[in-house]
Amino acid sequence: MAKEGMYYRMMGNTGLQVSVLSYGFWATYGVKNSLLQEKGIEMAKRCMTIARDAGVNCFDHAEAYGNPNGEAERLFGIALSELREQDPEKWRRSELIITTKIFWGGNGVNESGLSRKHILEGLDASLERLQLDYVDMVFCHRPDPLTPTSTVVRAMNDAVRNGWATSWGTSEWSAAQIMEAIWFAKSEGLEPPMFEQPQYNMLHRYRFEREYFPLFKPPYNYGTTIWSPLRSGFLTGKYNDGIPEGSRPTQEGYEWLIEDLENRKKEGQIEIVKKISDYAKNKFNCSPAQLALAWCLKNPNVSTILLGATKPEQMEENLGCISIAKKITEEHMNQIDAILGNKPEDWTGYGGSGAREIRTL
Repeated sequence: MAKEGMYYRMMGNTGLQVSVLSYGFWATYGVKNSLLQEKGIEMAKRCMTIARDAGVNCFDHAEAYGNPNGEAERLFGIALSELREQDPEKWRRSELIITTKIFWGGNGVNESGLSRKHILEGLDASLERLQLDYVDMVFCHRPDPLTPTSTVVRAMNDAVRNGWATSWGTSEWSAAQIMEAIWFAKSEGLEPPMFEQPQYNMLHRYRFEREYFPLFKPPYNYGTTIWSPLRSGFLTGKYNDGIPEGSRPTQEGYEWLIEDLENRKKEGQIEIVKKISDYAKNKFNCSPAQLALAWCLKNPNVSTILLGATKPEQMEENLGCISIAKKITEEHMNQIDAILGNKPEDWTGYGGSGAREIRTL
């Protein structure tokens, strides 16, 4: 279901075409005191429908989202089932890319990590909550220092070859850990990881742009599903004058964001966000959120951006970033870099020759 205005990029070596914007469910579904928990399935269906109507084909999950008991996946499974009954063509399984991530499954000593036991049991439980026979992409949600890479690769290989997932990848692994997994898999004739889910945004870019850069080239061609493109809402500007009532830092389980916001204030990043907000308004007459998302889109190594909208109007606003990205030139990108002041030293650019490769959008 390709829509005019939506763009699709290849997800690494999987052969999958993924919309450049995806709907991510971290801190969206099933979170205690969240809007979507209060308003339930109907709100979920509204947000999902807006995304799907815009051409979004990827929906991102994890067993840890909405814990305890994977509430986020359960709500999505119910919503998707009802939407498919209403419109089977729009929601046909062959056109959807659905993901999950395995690491934090429960409080028991063997209900977390990347042991073979937990990978297979955790994935089975996720599929049951999602009401699916398989996911298209399954991630190791974090590296596990207690489990050998060989064990992880063999378990993920079995998940793929048994048909419970079509491909697997990593999230917040180091480049060295990823390469170790790839080359172990290749040496043993097993399924290698093909994509990473890292944090990437205007204020957090060093790992993506420097450490991971070799992974984006052959023979790896690693795909990416970036999370927190708005730095947990910080880049929207809504925290410039304090923490609004009802915002994410006020929710149970997200108290760590308060300390994070205080650190950013001390580092002078609120002033940077204010400048980005002014730049967005004066140059493109758009919101700072739309500009921050468009900036991520300009990096061709970003396969897809995970949007975490909790309201229909947020989803609609965020989807507008594509039209902004089409207007951004190399000169604009250089001006934004000057405002941010955090371009990695000795950075070689996307093309490897010192110049940015600007993908037409």
